[in-house]
Amino acid sequence: MDSKKIRVAITHGDTNGIGYELIFKAFSEPEMLEYCTPIIYGSPKVAAYYRKAMNLPAQFSIIQKAEDAEDGRINLLPAVDEDVKVDMGMPTLESGAAAIKALDRAMTDYRDELFDVLVTAPVSLLNAQIEGFQFKGHKEYIETCLGEGAKGLSILCGRDLRIASVTGKTPLKDVPAAITQELIIEKVKQMHTSLKRDFMITNPRIAVLALNPSNNGEESCGTEEAEIIIPAIDQLAEQKIQAFGPYPADEFFGNGYFVEFDGIMAMYHDQATTPFHSLYTEDGVLFTAGMPLVHTAADTTPCYSITGCNEADATSFRHAICLALDAFCNREDYDEAYENPLPKLYHEKRDESEKVRFSIPKKKG
Repeated sequence: MDSKKIRVAITHGDTNGIGYELIFKAFSEPEMLEYCTPIIYGSPKVAAYYRKAMNLPAQFSIIQKAEDAEDGRINLLPAVDEDVKVDMGMPTLESGAAAIKALDRAMTDYRDELFDVLVTAPVSLLNAQIEGFQFKGHKEYIETCLGEGAKGLSILCGRDLRIASVTGKTPLKDVPAAITQELIIEKVKQMHTSLKRDFMITNPRIAVLALNPSNNGEESCGTEEAEIIIPAIDQLAEQKIQAFGPYPADEFFGNGYFVEFDGIMAMYHDQATTPFHSLYTEDGVLFTAGMPLVHTAADTTPCYSITGCNEADATSFRHAICLALDAFCNREDYDEAYENPLPKLYHEKRDESEKVRFSIPKKKG
């Protein structure tokens, strides 16, 4: 691409939600346009509607194709029908379909290498469907579009916390059966690679949470820890991956142990999201690791109840854009370094004291 600035594709999300408010507020900071060139996949009509309704000082240029995007301005590319109806704060099939159409157009342009990273505005799974297709999430949609067995890992990112889960959106009743040594190893290795390549952490430390609660700080109440999780951690150690645990989640977060680690692998969805949302209410970011396309999103819903009220906080959306830019640059630097590595003049020695340092002491009876 001719432009030296990173091109950021931004999909407008549910057109009856806070998507446009987040976008316009994020780029109300003048320096944002110095960092990147945004291409909004959306609707000029809907954008103008929200700008007027909330009296937002947003200026955008309408372009017909991504190649026409110019630096120093908000570029808006029509990706949906202009007759789309706006019902602020009301989840409708039309507003959900508009979100999917924008994402579909963006992914078509990505295949043609017309932008570098993707940031998505909020979508509701309840109404995001089109012509029988049910939207299951941005990660799953991107996996389908990329094909070739692409599998992403959703990582919630905050200032002092990066956390993912082994079983993702698997229903809670099915989690115990879904957890295997192979799956734990696969997900931890995926996080390990992302921490090195996307976040530039040289030798990341990853905490693995227990599935079951501990019995008064002693043995686990179940068998999965001894039979599945600990053997998986041991295998990861043999592959020189610094994985520690398993840690009972209540003690781990209650005592603040999470700040000692670069990444945390929970066993199931709510075990990851509950502590994260209690710590980061306004500035959390969802990062999709493990795929060729860098994708981020603000950790929020369409927030229909405040749509049009000019009350949405754009901090997390701004952070999502910045994280996408950082990850893209980090990947380029990492890949370049590993394409032409310098010869090693020494061999690293494994430090067994790390196991002791990151062990949680048992409670005294």
